[in-house]
Amino acid sequence: MHLLTLGLNHTTAPLSLREKVAFPGDALRDAVADLRRHLRTLIPETAILSTCNRTEIYCATPAPQDARAAVTQWMADRNGIGAPSGLEEHLYALPNTDAVRHAFRVASGLDSMVLGEPQILGQMKDAARVAQEADALGTHLHQLFQRTFAVAKEVRSNTEIGAHSVSMSAASVRLAQRLFEDLRDTSILFVGAGEMIELAAAHFVAQQPRKVTVANRTAERAQKLAGRLGGQALRLADVPDCLAEHDIIVSCTASSLPIIGLGMVERALKQRRHRPLFMIDLAVPRDIEQEVARLDDVFLYTVDDLGKLVQTGMENRQMAVAQAESIIDTRVDAFMTWLSARQAVPAIRALHARGEALKSAELERARRMLARGDDPQAVLEALANGLTGKFLHGPTTLLQRGGPEQQQIGALIDRLLPEDRH
Repeated sequence: MHLLTLGLNHTTAPLSLREKVAFPGDALRDAVADLRRHLRTLIPETAILSTCNRTEIYCATPAPQDARAAVTQWMADRNGIGAPSGLEEHLYALPNTDAVRHAFRVASGLDSMVLGEPQILGQMKDAARVAQEADALGTHLHQLFQRTFAVAKEVRSNTEIGAHSVSMSAASVRLAQRLFEDLRDTSILFVGAGEMIELAAAHFVAQQPRKVTVANRTAERAQKLAGRLGGQALRLADVPDCLAEHDIIVSCTASSLPIIGLGMVERALKQRRHRPLFMIDLAVPRDIEQEVARLDDVFLYTVDDLGKLVQTGMENRQMAVAQAESIIDTRVDAFMTWLSARQAVPAIRALHARGEALKSAELERARRMLARGDDPQAVLEALANGLTGKFLHGPTTLLQRGGPEQQQIGALIDRLLPEDRH
């Protein structure tokens, strides 16, 4: 069985492509089930990690080349991209050791747009849980994810990889402060009530804005978050009517289509008499139509825009990165040792089965000899000679052939049959 990771991220693909292949919310569960249904024979184990910055498919397969082509085709078909060639140039395919190292680095925050950010670990745990529920997580991927989580915890505990990171939420606040003289005079609308919105809200509310509103498809979740923030809750359907009342819009939902369109924003600007509107779209696929960015008096930022702002302070992180990479290298070697041992399991089982068959045959022959009255001593010698001869037949044949295997066979025999020194 081989490991294979196939995916794209913020370094290999633009946002316009990433949002096409993203699986937000319940779409992830449906995607895993669909992938399982179409490729289960070729790929016995699979899991999908989908975030705003990446979509990756983790596989355990006996045929990695065939799996790569099949998964690429499935991604293109599933997301309506058309020919797989439009996808392939943005994809990376990581086999075995590279796949393991990649998983460890992703979970540890070393491959994130925001170096050291902790949210990705929770997203990987969600990916493993969804795969487990779909009966798609076998021995190999289960072990990979469990070790991945352990490595991420070790990196967090023993390095300062996250100590100097600047989150997208913090970057959003800094951008807003450039536009508005005092955030205490602003009104903020949060669209969505998930983890990303909670993180963003924590940063913005710390600035003590004049008014906070939470809009969400599920009213109960909106009310719960609004209660914690000291704000009010709205239904998602009410957003068009209240957009103009807010200076700052932060959106991150699991919608597959934009929920804030160009016309909606144009009407809001007219009502605001063209007072500036600051908008942050943290969703992938995007919640806000990209044409909105062309409007005067609108300042719209996506996850890619924010990512460019958070790549600061790299000098302070280099030592932590080196320490983290060292930990990961050690744990990769340990996992590959485990994987190699797993590869030998079928051969070990076959060897045991062959040994049992030889034993049964020789015992049956000995019983027949005893039944016809042969001398027990002769029967024991015949049993011993039969077992020894059959056991040594294979190694003897290889040794007689010579070649590079001869020395390896000799060393193996020395280990299995050490000289009796007593």
